[in-house]
Amino acid sequence: MDIEGLIDEAIAREGGYVNHPADRGGPTRWGITEGVARTQGYRGDMRAFPREEAVAIYRRLYWFRPRFDAVAALLPAIGAELFDTGINMGPGVAAGFLQRALNALNRNQRDYPDIAVDGAIGPRTLDAVRGYVRARGERGTIVLMRAIEAMQGERYIRLAEQRPANEAFLYGWLASRIGNVPL
Repeated sequence: MDIEGLIDEAIAREGGYVNHPADRGGPTRWGITEGVARTQGYRGDMRAFPREEAVAIYRRLYWFRPRFDAVAALLPAIGAELFDTGINMGPGVAAGFLQRALNALNRNQRDYPDIAVDGAIGPRTLDAVRGYVRARGERGTIVLMRAIEAMQGERYIRLAEQRPANEAFLYGWLASRIGNVPL
């Protein structure tokens, strides 16, 4: 799926305007929090936040800036998963999940060297993705996806344990964010 389709799915899943009292993100429209909208120059009421601005923010902050497009060029489903996880947890967290999984799955560096877990996709992370694909082939995408989603699920549960108000969101996070990207 291309970025336009991923953005359309994200907007459909995130919905319109919400301002849940337990959500630290505050007023949100199309899945874009007021804080993110403000950093991108939007000054109006979030109830009126235009869909077109949300699309531009998704493309810029959650696809191109974190280089998920470069991962998607190598492993489309993984790029899509990182995009979705980045929307909900932040692109750096999503990138860190990928980096951790790649390090754990490199057979003690026999397939490719370990990489820094710095939450930033650069040449070394992309080289590790290429090494992973060479070593693990087609089936490797499934295993890499499972590893990323396992870390994602563990983080959701930890967030709910650390802050009871997050329990209001836990079921939905697990139901709609884990296993939602087709392989």
